[in-house]
Amino acid sequence: MKYHHINSDLFIQNRANFKAQMKPKSLAVFNSNDVYPIGADSALPFQQDRNIFYLSGVDQESSILVLFPDCPNPKHREILFLTETNEHIAVWEGAKLDKDAAFKTSGIKTVYWLQDFERVFKEIMTQCETVYVNTNEHYRANVETETREDRFNKWLREQYPAHSVAKSNPILQRLRSVKNQIEIDLIQQACDITEKGFRRILEFVKPGVMEYNIEAEFMHEFLNNRSKGFAYTPIVASGNNANVLHYIENNQECKAGDLILLDVGAEYANYSSDMSRTIPVSGKFTDRQKQVYNAINRVKNEATKMLVPGTIWADYHVEVGKLMTSELLGLGLLDKADVQNENPDWPAYKKYFMHGTSHNMGLDTHDYGILTEPMQANMVFTVEPGLYIPEEGFGIRIEDDVVIQENGEPFNLMRNIPIEADEIEDLMNK
Repeated sequence: MKYHHINSDLFIQNRANFKAQMKPKSLAVFNSNDVYPIGADSALPFQQDRNIFYLSGVDQESSILVLFPDCPNPKHREILFLTETNEHIAVWEGAKLDKDAAFKTSGIKTVYWLQDFERVFKEIMTQCETVYVNTNEHYRANVETETREDRFNKWLREQYPAHSVAKSNPILQRLRSVKNQIEIDLIQQACDITEKGFRRILEFVKPGVMEYNIEAEFMHEFLNNRSKGFAYTPIVASGNNANVLHYIENNQECKAGDLILLDVGAEYANYSSDMSRTIPVSGKFTDRQKQVYNAINRVKNEATKMLVPGTIWADYHVEVGKLMTSELLGLGLLDKADVQNENPDWPAYKKYFMHGTSHNMGLDTHDYGILTEPMQANMVFTVEPGLYIPEEGFGIRIEDDVVIQENGEPFNLMRNIPIEADEIEDLMNK
């Protein structure tokens, strides 16, 4: 992996937190993701399942983690199953984790090779009553491909139909939403790499560059700083392209007088960053562009202050809507009649600001978190208001990543990334 070694204390603590929530005489199983084929002998770059990574730090395909805190044999209370490395694999693919390296990574002492899984698993299944299975229940999940975990869960039910089955997801939704300080430090590194990319393109952008040229400049900086690349498919949207919320073609010329909406973030050690900035192609905002930009920035600043322990996500979005409504009235995009006659289920402001303001962030860009429960300290959220005005030929979104604190305003992980319109102009014209 490109990233530096992560202190195994993180994964040891994560497992302890998970095991504390398990039922008596239960075990939990977590599988790596598949390596997904493209065609012939080609495959997509491997991306580890976030849950097995969260609990073990193992970033390798064909791995299985088993947790069984009540196992009569202490040796089997935490087990890793890994592909057995050998000289042939080392020559063709690079060495896989051996047992010592797996312990250094995860803090797990008991490591078996994958070929021993069914034998060992049969033994411990005679000693447990409930099995926790790993399922993806994120509120935005749309999974059409059968995963390695799905296949395992089918096999488990066929082979062991008499066991009770429980879900690990509700436990992980809560645990993963509240970050350990080591995790916050990793997200900070991802944000710092994103900052380097953004400062690079502020010097690069001018009329005539292509959106994909800008994407390439970000990727150059990300790879040079131990990132695998983008945490999600980047949006580099110039002119009216910014009014397509998930524009990812990035294939148009950036023209003088237009704005470029950038929604990009580096990953680091599988942790995400998520930044949005909007910059002028010519290095200077028009008066109208700056007026709208500053209105959105005011909403972002006020919305950020609301992210405190006890806040309910849905209530927060209602309050942000009120802020945006006020700004839209000031911008002349709404009038009082629009607001008085609005549909409560689709308020007037949503004509120009139709997406949410904040989401959990961490190992996934849209990370786990139960949105109906109050916010807690050490949760990481984005703050990303925007306005999309096709009739004026531009859209603007501004986004930072922040950590909720026990007291006071959130800590901004992107505090060093230029955001004020005047600062962006100064840096583009220095």
